[in-house]
This record gives sequence, C-alpha cells and structure tokens, in this order.
Amino acid sequence: MTETDIRAAQTGDARANTVDGVLRRSAAVQSRRIALRFGDRELSYRELDDAVTRAAAALLGLGLTRGDRVAAYGTNSDAYVIGYLAAARAGLVHVPINYALSGDELSYLLAQSGARAALVDPALREALDAVLPETSVEQVVPLRDGAGSLLEAATTGEVPYLGSAAAAGDLVQLLYTSGTTSKPKGAMMTHGALVHEYTSSIVGLDLAADDKPLVCMPLYHSAGMHVFTLPYLAVGATITLLPGPDIAEILRIVEQDRIGSLFLAPTVWVPLASHPDLETRDLSSLRKAQYGASIMPVTVLGRLRERYPQLGFYNCFGQSEIGPLATVLRPEEHDERPSSAGRAVLFVETRVVDADGDDVADGEPGEVLYRSPQLCQGYWDNPEATREAFAGGWFHSGDLVTRDAEGFLTVVDRIKDVINTGGILVASREVEDALYTHESVGEVAVIGVPDEKWIEAITAVVVLRDGAAASEAELIAHVKERLAPFKVPKAIRFVESLPRNQSGKLLKRELRAG
Repeated sequence: MTETDIRAAQTGDARANTVDGVLRRSAAVQSRRIALRFGDRELSYRELDDAVTRAAAALLGLGLTRGDRVAAYGTNSDAYVIGYLAAARAGLVHVPINYALSGDELSYLLAQSGARAALVDPALREALDAVLPETSVEQVVPLRDGAGSLLEAATTGEVPYLGSAAAAGDLVQLLYTSGTTSKPKGAMMTHGALVHEYTSSIVGLDLAADDKPLVCMPLYHSAGMHVFTLPYLAVGATITLLPGPDIAEILRIVEQDRIGSLFLAPTVWVPLASHPDLETRDLSSLRKAQYGASIMPVTVLGRLRERYPQLGFYNCFGQSEIGPLATVLRPEEHDERPSSAGRAVLFVETRVVDADGDDVADGEPGEVLYRSPQLCQGYWDNPEATREAFAGGWFHSGDLVTRDAEGFLTVVDRIKDVINTGGILVASREVEDALYTHESVGEVAVIGVPDEKWIEAITAVVVLRDGAAASEAELIAHVKERLAPFKVPKAIRFVESLPRNQSGKLLKRELRAG
C-alpha cells in the first residue's frame, strides 16, 4: 500500500468533520510549513500529521477501544498537542487535567471520568502514582523525555495504517469546568461541536496564517487549546509553544521570534503591564492581543492600549461548555465599549433572561443563555446537572450580563458572586473596578461575607503593588468617592496573593472559606 493509499484509508467517512481532520486538511495543503515550535524542536504540518497517526496507533496498541477515556496530565509541549490529536484520531476521549492538581483533586477527575490510560509528564509521575489505586487507570504513558514516551512513538518508525476514524457526533473530550464554585463537571464535547467552535474563533478573532502566534496559557484549559492552538493549526499558522506563562520569557520570545499574536489571561496581562522588562523589550511585531478567562480591569486595559497603540485587543468571553468562545469584543469596538464582552460569535445565539426565564429589556441585568452547535452534550455521568443546565431548550450559563440594543453583552458578574447586602444586590465586579483605579492596588477580589446585619458584608481582598502602601481607611474612602454608599466595602483584607487556578480564574470560594 502506498502512502497515498494509507492516507485515503485513514479519512474514514467522506463526510466526517473531526478534530484530527482539521490537522489533516492543513497538512495536505501546506505540508512543509512549520506547524509547531517547542524549545529546540519543530514539526512541519506533514511531520505533525504523521506524528499524530503514529501516536494514535500507539494508544490503540495499549488495548484501548473507541470511546475509552485517556487523561492528559502535563504542562504545555508539542507532545501534549500530539496526545490530544492522537486521541481524537484513534476515536478516544481526551481528558485534560490541570497540572497543578494532586491528591484528592487529581484522583477525583481520574475516577469520575473513568480514564483507562493516562499521559503524564515525567516530572508529575510521582503525584499520579500516588493516586492510581483510587482510579480506573490501567496504563500510564510518559508524554515526553525518553524511551517509551508518546513523543518517541509519534516521531519514529513507519506511518501505520489506521482503518477507522471518529465521527462528528462522537465525544472527543471531557472538558472539566474550573470548579470555582463546586466540584468540577465534565462537559462532554463532540468532534462536531469543537470544529464549529474553531470556525467561530477563526472568524471572530481574525486568525490568519501569518500571525506567528505564541501560545503559553495552559493547554489543559479550553481557551489555550480550542480558541488558539487548533484554530491556528486550521489556518496553517506557525505556533510557538511555551511550557507556561512566564512573563519575562514571554517578552523575550515576542522580541526574538517577532511574535504577532498573543493571548493571555488578565491575571498575566495585569503584571505584564508593569513588568520592568517592558522598558527594554521590542514588542513592535505584536499586532493582535487577546484576553479572556476572567474579567480584565478596565484601567489596566486602558494603560496597555495607550502604551501599544499598534495592538488590536480582542476580549474573548465564554465558558468550557461552549468550547469555550461565545462572544468577542473586537479592536474597533473597544473605544466605545471598553468593558463589554462583545457580541455573539458565528455559531452562537444568546438570550438574556430574568429569574422566571423571561427576556429582559435592553440594559437590564439577566442571565445569558446560549443555543449553539458548539455546546457540550451535557455533563459526564451527571444527568441532573445536565437537565438543569439545558432547562427550556437553552444552555444556562450562570453569568449575569446586560445587553444593549446592538447585541453587545457586558458581564455584571457570575450569578453566584453577586452580593446581597441589606437586601440590595451588588455586583462584585463594579467594586473591584473602583478599587483598581487606586494606584497602590495590584489585584483585588470582592466577596460577600455572612453578616447578621447586612446579610452579606461587602469585603475586598487586596494585593498591593510591589513597594506600594495603602491603608484600609484610604481604600474605603477611595471607593466612597466613586460608588454609592451601599456598594462601599465594609472591610479590606490585605493578602500576598489571590487564590487562582492555572487558567487564571479566581477561586472566590477559597476566599469566602478563609
């Protein structure tokens, strides 16, 4: 059988629209173009496609069958990308796991997903081994760094024949929610849902082959993988990968490799905006800057836009269950609506409703609901949560927003983060934005603390900028000048850092518990 015959046989159903098919199509069009750079390694589109086929065969060689779950526990690398695409090509279900988790949190995800195999960075093997007896994992494969690794299997030997392929309706990933308010739930994502989301990302974010993107946010998180890495592979871009979002290294690589597109969570953009290396690094190659995964302080965004006028900023909003991109605020829309999350992307419809499920008037707060082919099928092994989320035929996001007459959404808060103070509802984001305008405030989170008089007392947890000073009374007075009296914090807590997960989302439940 010739190489052409092998590749034809691997395509399966001529109508299939699968995650791994995204790469296969790009490889067929521009086989010699570099697809991925990681450290001193680089893979062309043809080399990456062949690596994925070899790795898929290796996974099937473990005795795994279509629909089996394969956990991935590692930092960003070319091997991590290959592992995801190989699972897709083999008809398996990929389960990305936060590499910062260990112990009970790690064992919960492995056990709840029913993973039969785990791909692991060697540096994390000890943490994985410690919980294996509590899980259904039968096979452990190193992702990289040595003999027996998935990367070795992917990059050596003949390209094998694979006689079957996944279908668009098959599950390809269990994308666990961040668990900021409860136990993580596994959103069941199909091939078709994610390919729709990749298309929405390409159109909404103007992704292009010559963007030269840098991907450094965690690939276990939906934004890094599904808004940037796979959509950029779809358009034939050359992606530079970093293990994680180290600010000094990000700035060095942007200058050295003339990076043109950079996505960071606001929790990285905020310290980057005041990093000392900005004074010496040449960032003139950057043309596109994307932010998302948490709310960007408007004051920080304003400083960045003023300093880098050549940069087009894109606000990316959504959640894991929709792939995750739901809305985008484009660069030309930032001047009039800098705090907006933008409008729905190509394959997403939105409604904004009150507690009774009725549409609210423009400008009134309500929960945003979604209808989209990008949506998950529900939550793995959790029919009750699935029924609740899809009640009434729309997906209930849990996000409180307002919408204007032109369809632009502005996030008020997570519904569970709205504070009931004396019977009046206050959005924590509004108080946070007021505190961010104080020059000494580096980071802030506002929560409601149970209180006999107020029901919930507004409390601000503040991280001061390096070398800065401010008192509780000073910050409270600062907010009083900007907001109504009932929105002013009753107390300020000063801390060294705020608890966040690896995707940058603030864990307010930990602040409330503390």
